[in-house]
Amino acid sequence: MVHGYRLLHVVASLLIIGLSGATKKEAVKNNSGVKPAGQCGTWVKEGDGGLFTSPNYPGKYPPEVECVYIIEAPPRLCIDLYFDERYSIEPSWECKFDNIEVRDGPFGFSPMIGRYCGQTIPPFIRSSGRYLWIKFVSDGELEAIGFLANYNFTAGKGQPTVSTIHCKRNGMLLLTRQ
Repeated sequence: MVHGYRLLHVVASLLIIGLSGATKKEAVKNNSGVKPAGQCGTWVKEGDGGLFTSPNYPGKYPPEVECVYIIEAPPRLCIDLYFDERYSIEPSWECKFDNIEVRDGPFGFSPMIGRYCGQTIPPFIRSSGRYLWIKFVSDGELEAIGFLANYNFTAGKGQPTVSTIHCKRNGMLLLTRQ
């Protein structure tokens, strides 16, 4: 019965991803401006890496959006994720309002690597396996330019890593795992 429950949970998660606007990405490397605000996010399966952005980047992202990006590496490879220097997301205590959440796996319930906001660029991130789940959320107030993220694939393996651990900085708590 436990296996049946897990299968049901995975199927339900995949349906939610499908209903939330996540689609397979084919020819477009940068989805900024490709989809209307509110229908952002994508399932990324490129052979050699690529990039994705918050809506309207480098202009201000719109209020009240939720974008889910799922990056899938080829078998036996991990994902390296880097954020560009032009990065700004509304700062808040514990990044409760606008934020980028990164998880080590293909689902919203996969282990959290970190939640990021403010003007401090998130650290280099490497997945432990072939998937990363990234969610960008904005509330109804205070928009900023958002982010541009680059990713590529590597043969590295092991635990998810980040280059630094931030505790309290600029009045924000950045939750990361090493």
